Amino acid sequence: MSFFFFFLFLLSSALLPLSSSSLSYPYNTSFYIDCGYHSPSTDSYNISWLADDFFTGGSTAVVSEPLHFHLQHEKTLRYFPLSSGKKNCYNVPLPPGRYYIRTFTVYDNYDGNSHPPSFDASVEGTLVFSWRSPWAEGIARDGAYSDLFAFVKDGQLDFCFYSIATDPPIISSLEVLQIDPLSYDSAQTGDNYILVNYGRLSPGSSQWGPGFTSDPDTFGRSWQSDSDYRAASSKSARVITTKEKITGVEEAPNYFPMKLYQSAVTFDSGLEYELAVDAKLDYLLWFHFAEIDSSVKKAGERVFDVLVNDKNVSRVDIFKETGSFAAYTLNYTVKNLSNYVLNVKLLPVAGAPLICGLENYAMVPADLATVPEQVVAMKALKDSLRIPDRMGWNGDPCAPTDWDAWEGVTCTKKNGTGLVITQIELGSRSLKGYISEQISLLSNLISLNLSSNSLDDTLPIGLGQKSLARLDLSNNQFSGSIPESLTSSNLQLVRLNNNLLEGRVPEELYSVGLHGGTIDLSGNKGLCGVPPLPDCAMFWENGHLSKGGKIAIGLSCFFFVAGLLLVIYIFCIRRGRNDYDFGLPSDLISLAAKRNRYQRQKSLMLLEMESQHAKGLPSLPLNPH
Repeated sequence: MSFFFFFLFLLSSALLPLSSSSLSYPYNTSFYIDCGYHSPSTDSYNISWLADDFFTGGSTAVVSEPLHFHLQHEKTLRYFPLSSGKKNCYNVPLPPGRYYIRTFTVYDNYDGNSHPPSFDASVEGTLVFSWRSPWAEGIARDGAYSDLFAFVKDGQLDFCFYSIATDPPIISSLEVLQIDPLSYDSAQTGDNYILVNYGRLSPGSSQWGPGFTSDPDTFGRSWQSDSDYRAASSKSARVITTKEKITGVEEAPNYFPMKLYQSAVTFDSGLEYELAVDAKLDYLLWFHFAEIDSSVKKAGERVFDVLVNDKNVSRVDIFKETGSFAAYTLNYTVKNLSNYVLNVKLLPVAGAPLICGLENYAMVPADLATVPEQVVAMKALKDSLRIPDRMGWNGDPCAPTDWDAWEGVTCTKKNGTGLVITQIELGSRSLKGYISEQISLLSNLISLNLSSNSLDDTLPIGLGQKSLARLDLSNNQFSGSIPESLTSSNLQLVRLNNNLLEGRVPEELYSVGLHGGTIDLSGNKGLCGVPPLPDCAMFWENGHLSKGGKIAIGLSCFFFVAGLLLVIYIFCIRRGRNDYDFGLPSDLISLAAKRNRYQRQKSLMLLEMESQHAKGLPSLPLNPH
């Protein structure tokens, strides 16, 4: 693993937090986190520091000599022992944008072991800082500041630490300040680079800016003297300073401070700088000039060439570009380095070269990250499986690629566009909980082993990715039925034995064992339907009514309702047609009886008369008056 020899600010005086010198500065999101301190505080510069927050684990400590440090946020620290896992993070909620991020790291023998730790630090899943024991004595005792510029795209800054061997990573403070997203030529370089500070020099000055003096810098940048970086041939350079106002400063998108251009160094024979770098990376150089020598009256009086590793990259005439007392900048990207020293020369053409500032940033390409939907799935699994802190499931599951993935997790690259989870091996980890439905988002999962834990609840219906070839959920307490979704996988090994599963086993799943694969369903008393398991009840399947049972009940209900309707229909219709047969009043019954007797008497009289007439007897009128 490459070691980023990043720029370190040594403590030599009182340090100031970040501040803004521009009232019109449009970006106001900032966090000042006092790592390891238990309550909010306000320092002597009226900057409010948050109590330690947003961390995933670890413990707090105090440096061995707190009186050696002037500010509260330098006296405490958070450390991450192995009991918190190999990987720990600060997860800071932020709106998407570009940020200046600065950390303060100090050991000061806080643990009494006289062994500064070895660890790495990453930003948004990209390795940026590496600390290796032994540290330089001054850094171990006094501490060091490190800073960078990075884009945050997902609403949360993941600043993570990774333990090397058994050493606990440490951090004393974390400062985050939103800056102009177009700063440092990001329109050309893109947003997939992190700019790590390898040297921010202010020739002709001592250390200044937030962190060293009260001089403001809108971005919170601190600047240091260039004297340690000048080559031997330039040690005698002459310093020029001015109190005149410089134009063209504090302007978007870089907001360079005026103080930077009010001092400079110059040397008749030229200036030379030697900057330590990592040859594996590209570097962004940013040059700052201002003609602050009032004796230069016109263009052509001071002209010089800028050479980077002996390549002439620009010819500069400051007066011609901006006139007197005005800021002028240029930048250049250095690629394909062959050694660990970057050489910068300013060679005279007319007059003596002059420079006001020089910045050197490593352009660290953003590492591949886990595809977003699989990050969602893994975080859901972390919660549902109740993953213990000791396993270090923090930050991106797969990134940085220089580190191991989350414990028990295997990742691969997906067409060079992202990282995906292909294997989860968490057997015998004393896990309790259940499998989240979000596991369906792990569309590249090949192997899942959660055997010999204490997991329960039902198996999620989303478990059954086509990619899934090996599934071992044996020796748990899963209940319910086997989801049909498992039949859509290309399973070659299935171990569901010794659970509380019930219901019919899908025939397609059982066929795994018939086609050369391995399947074990033993120890589930409720399973049925395939050999050597018992037959399933006729109308019962997978813990609920089978399809046939539902049809039978449906038909029974249909015939019952139809019969009931038929009885009601017959009853109601017959009643409508024979209404006189039921419940007539008693007086009507009596009248009808009398009428019937009269009719019978009348009929008998007619028959008697007809008989007498036939014998010759005189007839009587039928209706006498």
